[in-house]
Amino acid sequence: MKRRRFFKICAVGAGCIAAPSAFWPAGPVRAEARARSLLVHEGGAPVAASELATGVNYVFHYPYISTPCFLLRLPAAPEPRQLTTRDGEAYQWDGGVGPDGTVVAFSAICAHRMAHPSRQVNHISFRPNETEFGSGHGVIACCAENSVYDPAQGARVLGGPAPEPLAGIVLEHDAGDDSLHATGVVGGAMFHRFFTEYGARLSIEYQGEAGGFAAEVEETTEVQRLDAFTAQTITCGVDPDSDDPGVLGRD
Repeated sequence: MKRRRFFKICAVGAGCIAAPSAFWPAGPVRAEARARSLLVHEGGAPVAASELATGVNYVFHYPYISTPCFLLRLPAAPEPRQLTTRDGEAYQWDGGVGPDGTVVAFSAICAHRMAHPSRQVNHISFRPNETEFGSGHGVIACCAENSVYDPAQGARVLGGPAPEPLAGIVLEHDAGDDSLHATGVVGGAMFHRFFTEYGARLSIEYQGEAGGFAAEVEETTEVQRLDAFTAQTITCGVDPDSDDPGVLGRD
């Protein structure tokens, strides 16, 4: 990505219909335990932390069956970091897990206007080759509204309108079999807002699921490469200081 302008391409969640107003439980700030869910491949075989490719976007759903998350293996182990929500509440992000401490996970719901990976289109992804900002190990960039996050520093905001970091997904690594479990959420999760905003669309997509789109993930959650999960990912240049967005390109 040689051009350093950050581009806006369209409104978040094209084709979404606003859901009727409803109450959903607020997300956590400090670490909140949720279901202990084993990360698995399609077919049910456990994902091994050491088999994850560095710099590749993986996606899974947690703590609800409709809330997407990023699973990333970074090129270097990140350090724990204290972060702050939009309301000024401090919380602790504990860094990476895995054999070399490089595996991290975050909610893939952008903290500004909730752009997120869907089956049809995606505007937010990890850019491993972007090293000019943050820790130099790549960034998570949202092309919908210009927000940029550093996954090596707890997904803290590097620039753009996002008011807080992406919520962290708490992972546990079993050194015995190299497996990974999602066990909780930390930071400013926006699941209640997400369900209210996208409930109409989600109710159609998850109508065959027991409990609907707000059903919680239980014993397992499937991991896919992002390019297999979504039909089209929008790409854009990265410049957190840009105020002149426009279209660069698409995958």
